[in-house]
Amino acid sequence: MNRPAVACVGLGGNLGDVAATLRAAIAALAALPETRLLRASRFYRTPPWGVEAQPGFVNAAVALETGLAARTLLDGLLRIERDSGRVRDADDRWGPRTLDLDLLLYGAAVVDEPGLRVPHPHLHERAFALIPLLDVLPDAVIPGIGPAREALAGLDAVVIEPL
Repeated sequence: MNRPAVACVGLGGNLGDVAATLRAAIAALAALPETRLLRASRFYRTPPWGVEAQPGFVNAAVALETGLAARTLLDGLLRIERDSGRVRDADDRWGPRTLDLDLLLYGAAVVDEPGLRVPHPHLHERAFALIPLLDVLPDAVIPGIGPAREALAGLDAVVIEPL
C-alpha cells in the first residue's frame, strides 16, 4: 500500500433515480481497494451548469483515505461511472448523465497529465462542488488557489439547496 492520501471526489447526476445512484456510487467508492470512506456530504439540488437546457442535478462529495495512486483512483472512478450506465461523450461534456465522478483533490498534490488534472481545474469556480466539498473537508485548501471557503465566498451559491 502506498502512503495514504486524503482524496475528495465530487459526485453528481441528473438522470434516473439520482439519489439511489449516488448512494450506490458512495458504497462503490468505499469498496475500492486500499480505500476507506472518511465522510460523505449531504446531497444538494443544483441547477444545470454549462448546458442549461437539461434537468437539475443532485451533487455530493466524499472524502476518502486511499493508498491508490491518483491515476489508479481515477480509473476506479471511471469504472464506477460505467457500471452506473454512464457513457462519456467528448462532444457532450456538460450534458445529462446518470453519474459523474470527479477527482477534486488528492491530498495537496498537483497533477497535470493527459486525462488527469488535480486539483480539478474548475473546482474553485463551481459552488455546486465547493459546498459539498466543505461538508467533508471544512478546511479544504485547493493547491495553487487557496482555501476552498474563500473561493466559495466569491460565488453565487443561493440556488444550491440541501436535500
